[in-house]
Amino acid sequence: MNIGLFTDTYFPQVSGVATSIKTLKDELERRGNHVYIFTTTDPNADEEQEAGIYRFSSIPFISFTERRIAVRGLFQATQIAKKLDLDLVHTQTEFSMGMIGKFVARNLNIPCVHTYHTMYEDYLHYVANGHLLKPIHVKEGTLAFCRHLDGIVAPSKRVLDKLTDYGVKSPIRIIPTGVDLNHYEAKSSVDIRKQLGLTPTQPVLLSLSRLAYEKDIDTLIGQMPSILEAIPTAHLVIVGDGPAAQDLHDQVARLGLQQHVTFTGEINNQKVNAYYKMADLFVSTSNSESQGLTYIEAMAADTKVVVAASPYTDDLITDPSLGMTFTTLAEFSQEVINYLQHLADYPDQPELRRRKLHDISADYFVEQVLVFYQDVITRYVGTDDKESNYHAQN
Repeated sequence: MNIGLFTDTYFPQVSGVATSIKTLKDELERRGNHVYIFTTTDPNADEEQEAGIYRFSSIPFISFTERRIAVRGLFQATQIAKKLDLDLVHTQTEFSMGMIGKFVARNLNIPCVHTYHTMYEDYLHYVANGHLLKPIHVKEGTLAFCRHLDGIVAPSKRVLDKLTDYGVKSPIRIIPTGVDLNHYEAKSSVDIRKQLGLTPTQPVLLSLSRLAYEKDIDTLIGQMPSILEAIPTAHLVIVGDGPAAQDLHDQVARLGLQQHVTFTGEINNQKVNAYYKMADLFVSTSNSESQGLTYIEAMAADTKVVVAASPYTDDLITDPSLGMTFTTLAEFSQEVINYLQHLADYPDQPELRRRKLHDISADYFVEQVLVFYQDVITRYVGTDDKESNYHAQN
């Protein structure tokens, strides 16, 4: 099958969406499919080393300058897609490249599937500090984009429920993004603790995400004093970069936590496994995740997690050997302290872990995607045949 993935965000940009698309591409190709990326230009991309990736002129997105929006490419993308003989378009954004992808699918008369990655109501502050766009605008924009799609992938039930609430009518299937288990189970030859000046036995918490305001990392930092009261040697390692970085550095200094919090900056995706494995706990106080790819990356690396309760996390984290969820910040701090003081009391459950790893694997993820693709294609062809018969008879 020849598949075109249309996205505004792709490597070298670092994001959960870029990681998800790379996982999808690699696993589809491993099964003999031909996958082509249609995305935006990026000043940090080495286009000479990007076989199968087509980049279209773009500019930085307003108030979110590390992300980009294509400014042309409608007809160029159609010509390229026609030469590649695409069987299906899979859009990964509701913005520029997503619109181009829908245009390409319509002109080539092939089905268009879409993955709804982002809960935009959590990101309205990026445009005019939240004074210009409101939730109703997100609903209207989502309905406009999702009209006439042949299928939608929802990474979690939270996304499905939101799209249903909006009134989206296209067929939707929940398919959580998976991770490459081989990557996260592999042992690292790098001693990250030594690099960071941490001892082998020091209790270490890990936060790994884009340093954005919606990730609530300031709330996480705000809980460190109460955690340190119980465990004075605890240390928080914050991996990532983003618009909130300076404010977070200032908060750490204001609270006098410089000896207990380390910022690493952005880390290459191929190296994050070593950070997961060196930590005792992966922690997050964010409520903005549509799925929480870092949660399953931590689980794949066999690192316990403490994250906010949601329908998705409550279904994912079903035993203390995997982690815990919380509903209040007091619960969060208590769960973290309990783990750090009694980690040996929560040994691995091999059979449960095996089942969970299967469910979060890239292999299982792409199996489900391919089944959905086939269902969409079959339905698309059936609809086309019915329309042809109708026109022939009338």
